Amino acid sequence: MRRSKLPIGIQTFRKIREGDHYYVDKTGFALRLIDEGTHYFLSRPRRFGKSLFLDTLAELFEGNAMLFQGLEAEQRWDWSRRYPVIRLSFGGGVIQDRAALDRRILALLHNNQVALGVRCRDTTDIVSCFSELIEGVHAATGDRVVVLVDEYDKPILDNLTDPATAKVMRDGLRNLYSVIKDSDAHIRFAFLTGVSKFSKVSLFSGLNNLKDITVDARYSAICGYTEADLDRVFAPELEGLDREQIRAWYNGYNWTGEAVYNPFDVLLLFDARQFRPWWFETGTPTFLVEVLTERGYFTPDLAEVRASEALISTFDVQNMPSEALLWQTGYLTFTGSRQTGARWEYSLGYPNLEVETALNDALLKGLMGDAMQAERAVSRLYDVLVAADCDALRQHIASLFAAIPSDWYRNNPIAQYEGYYASVFYSHLAALGLDLVPEDASHHGRLDLRLRFNGRIWLFEFKVVELAPEGAALAQIKARGYADKYRAEGLPIHLVGIEFSRERRALVGFEAETLSP
Repeated sequence: MRRSKLPIGIQTFRKIREGDHYYVDKTGFALRLIDEGTHYFLSRPRRFGKSLFLDTLAELFEGNAMLFQGLEAEQRWDWSRRYPVIRLSFGGGVIQDRAALDRRILALLHNNQVALGVRCRDTTDIVSCFSELIEGVHAATGDRVVVLVDEYDKPILDNLTDPATAKVMRDGLRNLYSVIKDSDAHIRFAFLTGVSKFSKVSLFSGLNNLKDITVDARYSAICGYTEADLDRVFAPELEGLDREQIRAWYNGYNWTGEAVYNPFDVLLLFDARQFRPWWFETGTPTFLVEVLTERGYFTPDLAEVRASEALISTFDVQNMPSEALLWQTGYLTFTGSRQTGARWEYSLGYPNLEVETALNDALLKGLMGDAMQAERAVSRLYDVLVAADCDALRQHIASLFAAIPSDWYRNNPIAQYEGYYASVFYSHLAALGLDLVPEDASHHGRLDLRLRFNGRIWLFEFKVVELAPEGAALAQIKARGYADKYRAEGLPIHLVGIEFSRERRALVGFEAETLSP
């Protein structure tokens, strides 16, 4: 099979098509959007191909037919028509104040004036200049304008740790985007894309005619690669790689339709032939980790979250629910949905192994306050589990919490919340990427944690002794028969009751019992 070049880091449609790179045809989605509407909004996580799709739209409207040979659009687009395209992108650099934002916007408007041969009379007022540009291009060409905005929210996201500055950025961008609605008579098509989905009231109050396709089954695969894409486009690269492993590591992103692979991960896998958290490593979510730890988020809950449509869509500088933040940044994805009366409820979970392991690794470092200790803890845990040594596990857990500096407990209220100890233990297990199920349900109740590893089953129950009698953890496992559902598998089953003390900040109880096959 003939190999093409891997389009790693390329966001330009022309460069891919002229450079003999692999290309997954997304032009069918573009045609559908254009046929069915005029103003759209799309949110997707970083490095998912949003910029490339936007550039594809630009080349399509500009009528560059040679680039579309062999693609779906070739026979379905009227190449005799060409439309002027205004492009705005906030992808480059970090903007930290309103003056810098205004300068950036005016520079973008100037670049479009030069490219389109139109000069604004007012080059200092953003609203006036943008309006003039749109109307002037329409008048000069006789064709309505296409407006494409990439990374519309980046100036806000870059300043989320400083809410006051983020609010200023939001207000400045709202000022810009309001022009799009006011200029509707002169616009053929508008498409805005970014990572987050800010509430319409906060950012798009002046642009309420956008059709949001973020959660639309028809467009779930507008960015990313499907299973069919891997088979059809990347078949030469699949040789020697375990398909199930590829799926486990990088597939699973879903916006209520067809699931997709992270394209950045897949391309780097094909290049390096190694399974690594490629996407995660490009942007460690420092802010996300800080938010979750400060809020005392119970990390076992990350495996299964329920949230209403209203909750995950409620995103603003001063109101960022943890669930919305996790979903919009791509660390959780849809795993199911149901209609409950008049509202929709979604199930959210990890999209794949990469996110589960890497996010919990980052969270563990945040929970423990010492990155090196967290690294050592995860490494030791693996060896203990391989040995299936319950006494060594007890020693490991005791040393895990003993290693947390006392200053960390004094300076961080997170260490006082009920779920802290279970969160630390869960995250350092989840960081290994093992077969782990929190809140494992049976007809007897819910077990705190189930681990399947190396031909053995581990059942864990956690208690805080200030909230429950000592010795209650193992007793509950046995009394409720949590092991019953696994006995038929013929594997050794380890029952482990773990008890912590908030006052002593340590492991105070550990009981284990092994059931032979």
